[in-house]
Amino acid sequence: MFTYWEKFVDYLIYTLAGLDKTTHSAQAIHFFIFDTVKIFILLITIIFAVSYLRTWFNVEKVRAYLQGKSEFTGNVLASIFGIITPFCSCSAIPLFLGFLQARIPIGVTFSFLISAPLNNEIAIAMLFGLFGWKITAIYIGFGLLVAIVGGFVIGRLKMEKYILLDVKPMDGCCDNPEINLDAKSRAKEAWDYTVDIFKKIYIYVIVGVGVGAFIHGYIPTDFIAKYTGGDAWYTVPLAVVLGIPMYSSAAGVMPLVEVLTSKGMLLGSALSFMMAVTALSLPEAMILKRLLHTKLIATFFLIVGSGIILIGYIFNAIL
Repeated sequence: MFTYWEKFVDYLIYTLAGLDKTTHSAQAIHFFIFDTVKIFILLITIIFAVSYLRTWFNVEKVRAYLQGKSEFTGNVLASIFGIITPFCSCSAIPLFLGFLQARIPIGVTFSFLISAPLNNEIAIAMLFGLFGWKITAIYIGFGLLVAIVGGFVIGRLKMEKYILLDVKPMDGCCDNPEINLDAKSRAKEAWDYTVDIFKKIYIYVIVGVGVGAFIHGYIPTDFIAKYTGGDAWYTVPLAVVLGIPMYSSAAGVMPLVEVLTSKGMLLGSALSFMMAVTALSLPEAMILKRLLHTKLIATFFLIVGSGIILIGYIFNAIL
């Protein structure tokens, strides 16, 4: 897909600039220029496509629709809804709170909170560009599985008493306003949204690719493979534990995943690290602390973290 762009970067770096392709600096610069532009193109294209499709969805209608569904069906639908919402783990919390105010079961609300950062369009776009559609499809499937099962388990534990806020029903929460836009208006709205999102995340892409370029050019492959490339049982849990303290979007962490796998880290371990960074974070826990009891937050982290670890093992076994 990006063959001609890679050839142009080769010409730019090795012919025009005259850099020796065997040097660390040349490899790092090549990686930075090639991946930055590639990721930018993928992000703009896929975010626009998803945003255009999203103009047919109304959050209030989705919320009202979920209210009338059985718990497990709600878990499934809320997890799927998370795919079309462009939220990180922290920015998904306001809608999570809105679901609680709409008296949607707690397990269903957690299915959305888990799915939104794991399966948003940025993660899907970058996974597709770096690893192809098969791995992307498997990732989405397992991400949905974690969200559905995780939310269902939390719902079965009957932990409503650990919601600290006095949740009151939202006024007009079940209104179903229609969205009537023509194709031009939908395209403009989607493009404006794409530009807005791009402005917010492009710096994270640059920083992430920059760190990835440094690792790609200067960190020996043997070093990465020695500590993370083996099939030792602890590599996946270690990746998850290391990912939780970090806070980044998929745009920031995905370039690191690409480099780590190219250096010998098993794909399952790398994706577990990414999932922990995007779906579980200390800032998210700090925000949730104002809404939920520590026991419920700990249960949420334990269930999702365990699911991510299991998926990491499965990925390492099948890929």
